[in-house]
Amino acid sequence: MAFALPPEAHRAVEPPTRLAPSALRGRVVLLLWVLLTAAGSAQAQTDGVALRLVQAARAQVGVTLGYDGSYRRLDYPGGDVPMETGVCTDVVVRAFRALGFDLQVAVHEDMRAHFARYPQSWGLRRPDRNIDHRRVPNLETWLRRQGAALGASEDPADYQPGDIVSWRLPGDLPHIGIVSDRHIDGRPLILHNIGAGTHEEDVLFAHRIEGHFRWLPGPVPGQSTTPRAEPNEASSRLAR
Repeated sequence: MAFALPPEAHRAVEPPTRLAPSALRGRVVLLLWVLLTAAGSAQAQTDGVALRLVQAARAQVGVTLGYDGSYRRLDYPGGDVPMETGVCTDVVVRAFRALGFDLQVAVHEDMRAHFARYPQSWGLRRPDRNIDHRRVPNLETWLRRQGAALGASEDPADYQPGDIVSWRLPGDLPHIGIVSDRHIDGRPLILHNIGAGTHEEDVLFAHRIEGHFRWLPGPVPGQSTTPRAEPNEASSRLAR
């Protein structure tokens, strides 16, 4: 029994249509424009978040007027000491909280999972969410674990608004602050609390730089905003 093929089966297969060189160039240019526009939009969004971080740190100037490194039992999450006081790490923690990111939670959760990877300088046998995020070496470790570490540099142009810088003061005391968008003689100012409340000062190169970090927050799965208490191991004094 013979089968008849449909008429379209007898038609010659037409070769694919070739674009004229000018049309091909137009499509390439359009693709490049889309990619560059997307990259520029992403960079603008990043810059905007960094400036919000700076503004959140600057909002503490004139509000946080003192320095108190004593151990405090804190709520969790969102735990804080009174706004009029604090330590250098509190400037950073409060600025990130203003952007919706809680370093108290982030550091505590990472330390619970990877306690041995953090400094063992305070004789603790387990994480303490009242104090861990308020210690500079722990923040440095957490930031490095996020891939945020950059090389320390003596070139002020390498420091962008919203960057986090840590130092070692005389006596090897750790300190930390946020890079401002304001400058003096080409040097960015630093928002920090070194003992007399939060200030914006020309101190980027005043001490030995220990760490330079660039990290901006994104959504954090599982971060709650409901305070709850937990037993802790006390420490007599915060490291700056």
